[in-house]
Amino acid sequence: MARPVGTFCLVLHSHLPWLAHHGRWPVGEEWLYQSWAHSYLPVLDVVERLAAQGGRELLTLGVTPVLAAQLDDPHCLRGVHDWLGGWLLRAHEAAARLPDLGAHEHRTATAALETFGTRWRHGASPLLRGLSDAGALELLGGPATHPFAPLLEPPVREFALETGLADAQLRLGSRPSGIWAPECGYAPGMERGYAAAGVRRFLVDGPAVRGDTAFARPVGDSGVLAFARDLDVTYRVWSPRKGYPGGRDYRDFHTYDHPSGLKPARVTGRSVQPEDKAPYDPARAAAAVRRDAADFVAVVRERLVGLRERHGRPALTVAAFDTELFGHWWHEGPAWLEAVLRALPEAGVRVTTLRGAVDAGLVGDPVELPPSSWGSGKDWRVWAGVEDLVALNAAVQKALLAVPPAGPVRDPLRDALAQEALLALSSDWAFMVTKDSAAGYARDRAHAHAARVEELAALLHAGRRAAAAHRVRTWPAHPFGHVDARDLP
Repeated sequence: MARPVGTFCLVLHSHLPWLAHHGRWPVGEEWLYQSWAHSYLPVLDVVERLAAQGGRELLTLGVTPVLAAQLDDPHCLRGVHDWLGGWLLRAHEAAARLPDLGAHEHRTATAALETFGTRWRHGASPLLRGLSDAGALELLGGPATHPFAPLLEPPVREFALETGLADAQLRLGSRPSGIWAPECGYAPGMERGYAAAGVRRFLVDGPAVRGDTAFARPVGDSGVLAFARDLDVTYRVWSPRKGYPGGRDYRDFHTYDHPSGLKPARVTGRSVQPEDKAPYDPARAAAAVRRDAADFVAVVRERLVGLRERHGRPALTVAAFDTELFGHWWHEGPAWLEAVLRALPEAGVRVTTLRGAVDAGLVGDPVELPPSSWGSGKDWRVWAGVEDLVALNAAVQKALLAVPPAGPVRDPLRDALAQEALLALSSDWAFMVTKDSAAGYARDRAHAHAARVEELAALLHAGRRAAAAHRVRTWPAHPFGHVDARDLP
């Protein structure tokens, strides 16, 4: 193959809040199991197949510690296996009324059960570690429960990051040198905390570098590199108005066959009512995948050719998405990913990881980043604008930092306090409220965790350790058994 026109990095961000033991439907464990079945299983199946055919440095995959804990948790492993079996039964039930849909769902559910039974029964970590060790992908870490870091007190921010990186070390055998900063949130000075924690690269959104996304950029004099999403390329997929998933031939996410819970329709048209949508046709969807994959490859190549002409040397484009887009929200997403990853090298584009881009010297001049995120407005409004949760989070952090350590050895009660505080500080709760997506559930979760922090802190301050231990035993299971509150600065 001729010299590549440039380099493409695909970055996927896998994250859900802690859902185990906190409800099932419509929000709760069902959310986890749907994403697991429709995104995590097929996306990693694509990576495994390409790796078996010699593919290396295929993509960069972030799995947040709180999600990784659920993907390894025995309760969740049993739950998703039951869910997959239920999916197969629902396909059988629907076959009498919707034979084509029932047959399609039977095939996909059977394949998912086979994949889970042979590759996932011991959790995600063995699978992820094997793909990482083989060089098929780069794994990113992050703070433990995905808090919006710019709004945290610096000691809590440092503690959340250290807890998350330690969790990755425990599960995967190595400490990540790259992270997906939750919500791509950044405040000036955070790079110094990253450097102290051994983090060498992180993600920001394109506007944080004023759209100059052609190279990784050192942040100030820290030596830590910021990779920015190329929105011209990313939005080819993820635009709510023009993105591929809204194409007429793809499965419609929002239309249900209510007796079975399956999705029988294709998009058909953006203004078409659910009852008027055409039946889903896998052959039409497969043709759309081929068409849109070819279009995306052409867009990436054209982008890289233009960047090379502008900068006088080969450059970089980073397309970054939530993993859950592929399969869960966009049924055909995993097939599209596979087609793109196969076609890009044939089009003269080098595909690699963020680490591979650094090794190739795709680093530009230092940059000073403004306060930013990838949320609405590219600022902090999604999280800072929910005033009651901002106040709640401030109280949680104050309580966490005010409880003194019991001594030089681990204190399980203070560890439990730290776990509940981290769960209360998840960025998901404010996001769900801002977007009015299960806002009641989000507020209930945030206030429940905060109330436990307040109660336990009061008992510890009063020296009532027996009562505190009794209360902790009544709480739902926690994601991390290794949280050590002595790590709080």
